Parts: sequence; structure tokens; C-alpha cells
Amino acid sequence: MKVVVTHWVHPEVRAHLQRFATIRVPEHPGVVWSREQVIAEASDAEALITSMADTVDAALLAACPRLRIIAATLKGYDNYDAEACTRAGVWLCIVPDTIIAPTAELTIGLTLDLLRNIRHGDAVVRGGHFAGWRPQLYGATLRGAAVGIIGMGQLGTAVADLLAPFGIARLRYTDRHKAAATSPCGTIYEQVELAELMSNSTVVLTLLPLTTSTHHLIDAQALARLRPASYLINVGRGSVVDEHAILDALDNGRLAGYAADVFEMEDWALPTRPDRIPPLLRQHPHTTFTPHLGSAVDSVRRAMSLTAAEQVRQALHGQPPHHAVNTTMA
Repeated sequence: MKVVVTHWVHPEVRAHLQRFATIRVPEHPGVVWSREQVIAEASDAEALITSMADTVDAALLAACPRLRIIAATLKGYDNYDAEACTRAGVWLCIVPDTIIAPTAELTIGLTLDLLRNIRHGDAVVRGGHFAGWRPQLYGATLRGAAVGIIGMGQLGTAVADLLAPFGIARLRYTDRHKAAATSPCGTIYEQVELAELMSNSTVVLTLLPLTTSTHHLIDAQALARLRPASYLINVGRGSVVDEHAILDALDNGRLAGYAADVFEMEDWALPTRPDRIPPLLRQHPHTTFTPHLGSAVDSVRRAMSLTAAEQVRQALHGQPPHHAVNTTMA
């Protein structure tokens, strides 16, 4: 049996796969194969291990007719057509839990960087402009802040628990489901509608997956409800926000800062996705950006890939794989 991995993975992952299959995988860290190369490699493969950089649709499935499983090393699968996989008789699997803790940590890191001007302070020192304390780069603090979380699922709950010890005044959230009433530190969690959250929060975190109902949820109208000089941090999906509206809000002072680990140009499945981050947003002084580092912890990525590899083993040996998205096969 042949397994194709679309991106570099740890030697332990390769060794696990080689116990039961022939593998094709990029040899060097940082390498991700193009869609064309993936199709060429997987045209006669039984299994495919993919990443956030891949898009799975009916065309790819038709070009790889022997596939029995696609194991994605991710949690959010908006770039994957699960129904097309089911119609083709191909399992689609994800890694649901491992990503939560490191992504929550990164969310806190981006928030603190934005509020406390850490990136700008680093530039001052590295640029040779620091001669001792000066009354400059005054930012904001989480202590006493009114925080709003858009999306109180596993990630939102983990972020809320990490925020609580900072002494935030209140946490409002939007979600389909009701969360716990208080944090372990006693912070009150209040479920509200989006309009109320935007109007009453000075630090807003978007932690939503991308769906038809969340696309551009944070647009010009939503941003207009913010208090002046608020902060927005996006660690969900890029297209949950309208990046051009974000730029306008930064320019007119509605936003004092914007941080993101995800961007609209990454949402490959959207036919209208831009091909780049808006240059003026990318260059804006009141922003902090990271290149999709949510799960970029060595031990975490190894564990995620090993989970995907084990699901491939299960499927190729006739067992229903753990964490399958399409539980009813065609």
C-alpha cells in the first residue's frame, strides 16, 4: 500500500508509516508540495496525509481514485469537501484536540504583544534608539479589561481559562452553546449577542471556524460598534474578518490594534479569496502578525502527525478510523 504525505513530517511519523506502507513525503523541513505534485504522487495511492495548505475537492478525489482515507493534520477542515469524500468512499479524518492548548497560548501571546507594544519595543532596542527609560509606548493592560470572545468552543474556553488569572473585569462571549458561568479564578462569563459583545468589550478575540455563517462576520458594521481604541485578535480563520474593514478601523481609530495568526488569503476553498494580505494592512504600525503558528510546537506537530498516521493504519486495515468527519460512508 502507498501513503503520500503532502508536507515534511518527523522521522518518527515516517517510521510508523513504513511499518505497513510505502511512503512518499517531502524530504526537507518547511516543504509543502503543490496541488499538482500531490495529485501526481497520489494518483496510485491508498492514503493521503494532508495539512492546512491543501485543498481536497471532487477534482482531487477523481484524480486519485485509489484513495481510501485522507488524514488531515488539523482541526478546522473548511478547505476540505467532506461530502465529496463520502461520495467517493474516502474517509476524511482530523486531529481534534491536540491543537487547542498551543493555540490558546499563542492567542494570549498575541494579545499581550498587542496591548503592551512588545514588538515595537523590540524594534526600538534593536534599532539603537534606546538610551534608557522614556515616557513612550504606553499601551493597555488586561487587568480590569472588558474582554469579549467570539466562539466559546474548546479553544474559546481554553483561552478564557488562561485569561482569568490576569484579573480581567468581565468576559462576554458569543456561542451557540452556553459555557460555564465562571472561570476557575472566579471571573464571570456572560453569554451575549454579537452586537452587545462588540459594544461592551475593549479586547475582542475571534476564535471561530470558517463557515457560510461566519464568513466576514466581523465586517465594517460589526467594527463600528466597538468602543474607540479597542483591540481585536484573530486566531480562528482569516475570512471570519473582512481585512479591508479592519484596515479602515485601524485608520479611523476604532481599533487601537489588530493581531492575527490567520489570513483571508489562506482560505483556499473560497473562490473569492484574495491572493495576498492587503499591503497597507501588512505594513500598518498598529498590527502584530504571525504566520499561522497556532500549533507550531514541535512536540504538538509530531503528535498530530502520528495521530493522522495511526488513522491511516486503521483505515487501511479495515477499521473505522478515529476522528473521522464522515462517519457514514457512501
